[in-house]
Amino acid sequence: MLKNYFKIAIAVLKRRKFFTFISLFGISFTLTILMVATALADKMFSPDYPEDKQNRSLYVERIEIKNTKEGWMNMSNLSFNFFEQYVSKLKTVEKMAISSGEKSSNAYVNNKKLVISYKYTNADYWNVLNYKFLEGKPYGDKEIKSAERVAVISQETKEAYFGDAKSVIGQYISADNINYRVIGVVENVPGSVRNFTGDMYLPYTLSRDSKDTGLMGQCNAVLLGRDEDALPKMKKEFAQMVTKLPIPLDFDKVYCNADEYLISKTRRMGGNSTDDGVTKVLTIGGVFVLLFLLLPTINLVNINITRIMERSSEIGVRKAFGASSKTLVYQFIVENLILTFIGGLIGIFLSIVVIHLINELDYISNFNLSMNLKVLFLSLITCFLFGLISGVYPAWRMSKLNIVKALKA
Repeated sequence: MLKNYFKIAIAVLKRRKFFTFISLFGISFTLTILMVATALADKMFSPDYPEDKQNRSLYVERIEIKNTKEGWMNMSNLSFNFFEQYVSKLKTVEKMAISSGEKSSNAYVNNKKLVISYKYTNADYWNVLNYKFLEGKPYGDKEIKSAERVAVISQETKEAYFGDAKSVIGQYISADNINYRVIGVVENVPGSVRNFTGDMYLPYTLSRDSKDTGLMGQCNAVLLGRDEDALPKMKKEFAQMVTKLPIPLDFDKVYCNADEYLISKTRRMGGNSTDDGVTKVLTIGGVFVLLFLLLPTINLVNINITRIMERSSEIGVRKAFGASSKTLVYQFIVENLILTFIGGLIGIFLSIVVIHLINELDYISNFNLSMNLKVLFLSLITCFLFGLISGVYPAWRMSKLNIVKALKA
């Protein structure tokens, strides 16, 4: 039976090539956009190098200090002092990776300007995050305490600064006229991992900001628990600690959160004083996908209704010979699913091409999208739903055609 439906579907597609082109274009274009967007979201929100301990980590990125009476506030990242003075004393936190925001420095190699982005970190940064060392090792507490001018650089920086040198351990790299001794080289980090990517990593005691005594600064941190079950206790202890923070003059409320990875990504939409960032992102994303699917679905429904009207005599004959409405509905839905999956295959091919082009452009450093099984599965589910939704109403309209009117058409 399905084989016959497939033959009929192919014959119908060949009958009106223009309508077929419009249908396949709408399906394949919509699916391509959704697949690329899904691959992007999967890359942005899934664990990626060097974050392999997300399931037992909390992220602290911002602090808000408010004057609730007058309705104004200050908001920024946090200071080294905040993490050393307050967070380091939490009993439920096993380790803490502190890092500053990226800063840029200039270096000159063979009379060419090289912009090097760098950040300051503490010693446990290398224990919480799993950077792959291609050469050497990270700096530790000894280098931190003595504020040694040592650096860990990325593979990309090594190649740009030192050329084809086999090993650069012990050599010096100059940035803004300051020389740093290279003690380690790590594998490049994708640019999408915003808090952990960099060309050069330095001990935080070399930073002028390390001497700040306030709460606000340019840093963020990853708090590592013993296991996944420790996260609720960590969040509770962190929240209790925040209530005891000294409130600056002219303010009356401090908001700061230690969040799981996904919540930390969406916190900026809801603010530190609320927990509805994830809800907002999911709502906006859901509405966008719904609206994006709605237009091609309506177009496909209209095209399918037009196809039905052209086949009214065929439907009348089949009804006259005893075909039930249920059989006709089933046939048309199967035909529409076949059309949709053909468009889906074209969409998958186009998605692979688009993803390849995005990776070739290298707009975000070391950022590579991929068509993994999760993306492919979601795409196939989208195809099925797209075909089912756009086929149900036209099929129902077809089943209600009067035999006499259909034969006269």
